[in-house]
Amino acid sequence: MWWRPDRRPTGQRGEDAAARFLRRQGYRILDRNVRLGRNEIDIIAQEGDTIAFVEVRSRTAADAIAPEDTVGPVKQQRLRTAANIWLGQHQEAAMHYRFDVVGVILPDRGKAEITLYRDAFR
Repeated sequence: MWWRPDRRPTGQRGEDAAARFLRRQGYRILDRNVRLGRNEIDIIAQEGDTIAFVEVRSRTAADAIAPEDTVGPVKQQRLRTAANIWLGQHQEAAMHYRFDVVGVILPDRGKAEITLYRDAFR
């Protein structure tokens, strides 16, 4: 069988894989690629009574740095700022909340390798 590589950008492919993965883990996806001011939240999801603000980091198999290792203090602060704006706009959803990180490694062929870090900023 002839194989054709996926031409979508790595980030988009990773976010799509992360959303499918989160659904299989029992999350309900509320929104994706939410822009709040100068900041963006990749995925906003609900798991039980908790809202998860999810940062997705994608890399190809050839990259030396693990995806989750690229979410530093500046990015964490931007996500916190964006989450506070979102929570202010969605008072009805303001149950418990946390920040998750999903690391996605996309090989040239085969399935993505996905790692979920629940409550990653604690």
